[in-house]
Amino acid sequence: MSVEVRVPTLGESVTEATVATWFKKPGDAVAVDEMLCELETDKVTVEVPSPAAGTLAEIVAAEGETVGVDALLATLSAGEGAAPAPAAEAAPAAAPASSGGEAVDVMVPTLGESVTEATVSTWFKQVGDTVAQDEMLCELETDKVSVEVPAPASGVLSEIVAPEGTTVNASAKLAVIGGASAAAAAPAAAPAPAASASTDVKNAPSAEKLMAEKGLSPDQVQGTGRDGRIMKEDVMKAGSAPAAAPTPAPAPAPAAAPRAPVSADDAAREERVKMTRLRQTIARRLKDAQNTAAILTTYNEVDMTEVMALRNQYKDQFEKKHGVRLGFMSFFTKACCHALKEVPEVNAEIDGTDIVYKNFVHMGVAAGTPQGLVVPVIRDADQMSFAAIEKAIAEKGKRARDGKLSMAEMQGGTFTISNGGVYGSLMSSPILNPPQSGILGMHKIQDRPMVINGEIKIRPMMYLALSYDHRIVDGKGAVTFLVRVKEALEDPRRLLMDL
Repeated sequence: MSVEVRVPTLGESVTEATVATWFKKPGDAVAVDEMLCELETDKVTVEVPSPAAGTLAEIVAAEGETVGVDALLATLSAGEGAAPAPAAEAAPAAAPASSGGEAVDVMVPTLGESVTEATVSTWFKQVGDTVAQDEMLCELETDKVSVEVPAPASGVLSEIVAPEGTTVNASAKLAVIGGASAAAAAPAAAPAPAASASTDVKNAPSAEKLMAEKGLSPDQVQGTGRDGRIMKEDVMKAGSAPAAAPTPAPAPAPAAAPRAPVSADDAAREERVKMTRLRQTIARRLKDAQNTAAILTTYNEVDMTEVMALRNQYKDQFEKKHGVRLGFMSFFTKACCHALKEVPEVNAEIDGTDIVYKNFVHMGVAAGTPQGLVVPVIRDADQMSFAAIEKAIAEKGKRARDGKLSMAEMQGGTFTISNGGVYGSLMSSPILNPPQSGILGMHKIQDRPMVINGEIKIRPMMYLALSYDHRIVDGKGAVTFLVRVKEALEDPRRLLMDL
């Protein structure tokens, strides 16, 4: 069976690399994860491991060639023909492997559109544990969602390649499952890379070129590559040693202000926890929204008397017929869809120097989860009934809390509703969800004295907040939108009449 060796994910904004060194040549036997070659980008050096045991059949990209992400580097002939090479010094251990069942690699599952890497957050199994097919092995955390990884086959977890905290790309191997004998044979292959690594030590082609340009000899440069190979950055450091020293300093500088000094006593009582990838993404996107959009918030309040009366009157019949509870979110979703038709710029987005008006409403409904805030999208909400909206909100909310949302379910929203009232919020100013131009903040329903026809009445009131992008939404449009939402909720019959 032929196995392809491809360029791994090279990192953010890195689209190509140069093949620096091949450690193997066609016909050589290779073990799983044994280093085949080394790639050099403008930022880092990347080693490419073998995806399977076998024989190196063909090298497609020779040393010095420039290759893109996922480009084909070589092909392997996987199978028994290569088995004796890595296990030559441990023949007795390799013998039972054939009778213990074939080893199966556990790979990173599909993460979703535009997601290229994930962090291994939790392993549910340990090396040596017996696993059943489809039993959950570990959980991965991406920028947006958590992904559970099931066992592709029954057997024994013989090796964990990516421990907790490891960042893996979309095509990485996480673990190996095999029979008990397969687990025993795994260590026999481990020494093989060390034996083969000493052969054919070469400096990176770009390093050789740069040394010639700078008039440096190899003994004047300290190599940091594999087996002391000289890389391009090594030559740059040697050629400008004084300038190279301060360069690492600005790299770790965060966007936030530096941390104030902490006494030793306080430091001993602190707990430092790394931000999850989801939290880092939330922080980045919200700050990007503030830096890009001209965010302004306008407020109003709505008397919830009529909505609450209508809900109390029909909630039992509604649940009996549709199998879902009648909540307030469907009323607000309907009211917003109604208002967006009249003020379409709130449902638009900026693309360069163009304004893109959406003739549909994909409603984002913010949902709090243990990992952070996510915004699943209800598509074509303007075409849905109250029951369909309630079912969609319930289903998306449950999937969000369980970490089961896919990337596709959180993309393409045109407007967002955020309900802080469920947590007791009385008033807030929500931040836009880019590239959207509007977000409605709902809040706690609170009984307050109101003047109705000259008399003071106790009414269930809710403050509403609309944050909008003032670059395309004027104050008049924002206020009009919020007033239309208020009118629709205070007299729900207006929704039936399209008024």
